[in-house]
Parts: sequence; C-alpha cells; structure tokens
Amino acid sequence: MKAPGGLVKGVMIGIIVLILIGVIAASAVQIVDAGNRGVLLNWNAVNLDNAPLSEGLHFVTPFADSVVQLEVRTLKFVKATSAASKDLQTVSTEITVNYNPTPERVHYLYKEIGLDYENRVISPTVEEVVKQVTANYNAEELITKRPQVKQDITEQISERLNAFNIDTQIVSITDFQFSALFAQAIEQKVEAEQKAFKAENDLKRIEVEARQHEAQAVGIAAANIAQANGEAEAITIINQALSNNPHYLEWLKTQAWDGKLPLVVGEGGTPFISIPVAP
Repeated sequence: MKAPGGLVKGVMIGIIVLILIGVIAASAVQIVDAGNRGVLLNWNAVNLDNAPLSEGLHFVTPFADSVVQLEVRTLKFVKATSAASKDLQTVSTEITVNYNPTPERVHYLYKEIGLDYENRVISPTVEEVVKQVTANYNAEELITKRPQVKQDITEQISERLNAFNIDTQIVSITDFQFSALFAQAIEQKVEAEQKAFKAENDLKRIEVEARQHEAQAVGIAAANIAQANGEAEAITIINQALSNNPHYLEWLKTQAWDGKLPLVVGEGGTPFISIPVAP
C-alpha cells in the first residue's frame, strides 16, 4: 500500500527538479534582439569591463546575471522650442535629431544616464543649443544664413551628445517661424528690394536707348557734314575749271541744252541758253 505513495512522491520530486532545471536554464540563457545591444548586469550592477552583448544567444550566470537591452538603430527625436534672436525677435524653431546610442558604449550610457536618456540628456541639450545659437544671429540672418545656423546647431548638438555616448546622424531644422509683425516687415522689405531692382533695370535700359539714339544722331550729322563737304568741294572744282578753261562754259551750255531752239527775239536775234551759275 505504501508503494503507490512513494511513486507519487518520486514523480513530484522529479517534476520539481525538472522545473528547477528549466528555471536555471532559462536564467542562464539570454537573447539580445536584432538592432539592440545587451548590458550585462551582475547582481544589478554594471561591470564596465564587460563589453556590450551583441545580437543573438548568450549564456550568463543564472540568477546572478541579467541583461538590459538598448536599441542602437537610428532613432528620431523632435523638439519644438522658442528663442530670442540677437535683435530680440521671438523665433519658434522645431528641430529633428536622428541619433543612436554608441553600440560599443551602451553600458556606459546605461550606467551614467539610464534608459530615459532622451528626457535627461537629448531634450535639454537640443533646447539649450537652439537658444544659444539663435542668440548669435539677428532675425534676418537666421533666414539668409540658414545653412550656417544649421551647421552651428548640428556641431554643438553632436559634440554635447557624444560626451554621453550618443552618436548624432542628422540634425534638421524642420520649422522656423517668426512673429506675424516681423514676417510682414520682411515681406515689405523684399517687395521694396524687387521694386528697386526693377527701377535700376529700367534706368539701365533708358541709358542704353539714349546712347543708341545719340549714336544714330551723330551718324546722321556726320553724313550731312560729309555731304555738305562733298558739295562744297564740287563747287570749288567747278570754279577752278571755269577759271582755268574758258571753253568749259561752252561745254556746260551744250549739256544744259534740251535740243529745242530758244525763242528768237527780233530780226537777227541770238539764241540764248540758260547756264547754271555757280554760287
């Protein structure tokens, strides 16, 4: 009668042993998910001598060791903040930071900051940098020198987060807004500059047209002068011919005769041909 009871007891002990073995085996095996690194804790203390665990299966000391996982893939943090420019204009800025914890130093990040590093480190860093950089430029420069502003913000954020073992990939200014009054003033200034540019172009066009008209007038005057000089020279040549050759006048008479006999006045009248007289 005692045999069945001993058998049951033995079965129960066996089950307990299997359970204990399962628990021990489970605590001795840790799996780090893809895109993560594991921080090995020994009695909940970080041993910085142990490198972070890579993705995959790892064996650890049962019950004494545990693993905390930190994602090392690209993460995004968005921060909206207001700051004052150098000329005391209020600027609302939205910054997007793409980052990731440094994979080989996540155990330092966990030990020094913990898992809530976005609120403890990234958020205050971004806000402080944006306010500091914005104060170095006046409102107009924040628009005209935007690439330089972005570079300054990126460099300072990267430098500060790197000190906490966080790598910065890309920093983007996703929104940049000014007060309505300032935006209106900028719009009016741009419009005035465009009008001034148009007026300057119109003035240049008028100057070019005036020079063209002047050149045409000079050309016409030169042609008239040349014609007058030619006519004067022709008259001079004719006068010289008349003075040097008396028969030249007779030749001119023949050139001017139209082939008709002139009117004879009275008996024995002499034909008369009108000869042009030089002035």
